[in-house]
Amino acid sequence: MQVAGSGPEGTPAPGAGGRTSLSARAREAVRQRIVDRRYPMGSRLVEREIAEELSMSRVPVREALRALVAEGLLELLPHSGVRVRRLEREDVRHLYEVWEPLAVQASRLAARRVARAEEEPDGLAALAALLERAEQAAAADEDEREVAAHTAFHEQIVSLGGNPLLARTMEQLSWQLQLLFGLHEEPDHMRSQHAEMFRHIAAGDEEAAAASTLLHVRDSRTVALRSLFG
Repeated sequence: MQVAGSGPEGTPAPGAGGRTSLSARAREAVRQRIVDRRYPMGSRLVEREIAEELSMSRVPVREALRALVAEGLLELLPHSGVRVRRLEREDVRHLYEVWEPLAVQASRLAARRVARAEEEPDGLAALAALLERAEQAAAADEDEREVAAHTAFHEQIVSLGGNPLLARTMEQLSWQLQLLFGLHEEPDHMRSQHAEMFRHIAAGDEEAAAASTLLHVRDSRTVALRSLFG
């Protein structure tokens, strides 16, 4: 049986790979515009306008918008089209309910692998570099760069944990978290918590790493809810 969108013997149809690449590029471009709020929450996105803005046809843009609906950054309008999802209090609460145990486990696994010398030194060096990048961005009042560095810091902890299933699960939350982080300013004590998490992971102390991460995520939830909803 020939698969739709494929050539004989199941080989990709001519142009299929190029279309996939264009769709991925469109998804990345729209996603970034949502996260940095060039497309504000609640704004309607018009397929034709985005295609013109990105200088590509409407087909890959349509595929990109569908993918971003699945990621939770966009939502379908009742009759047609999509808009940037507006985060409500329940959305934020649900996001943290999922992120909290995953983040805690990621830190625990990362510290465990360091303690067992299963992690390459480059992994910890990368984590330290992201921490430094976030601190430099904060000192320079470069909010977007700080948010990106903090998100990457949490992603690197997941990578250090060495669990591909956890990594795939966290990947689904990454952009929603980055969007949320960008909506409020992070207090100084939460920046210090990142440094504490790093110290415990680097020391291979999995329980201390887990505890410091739990405190950080719960403080982050409190700050987010207070900042966004009062």
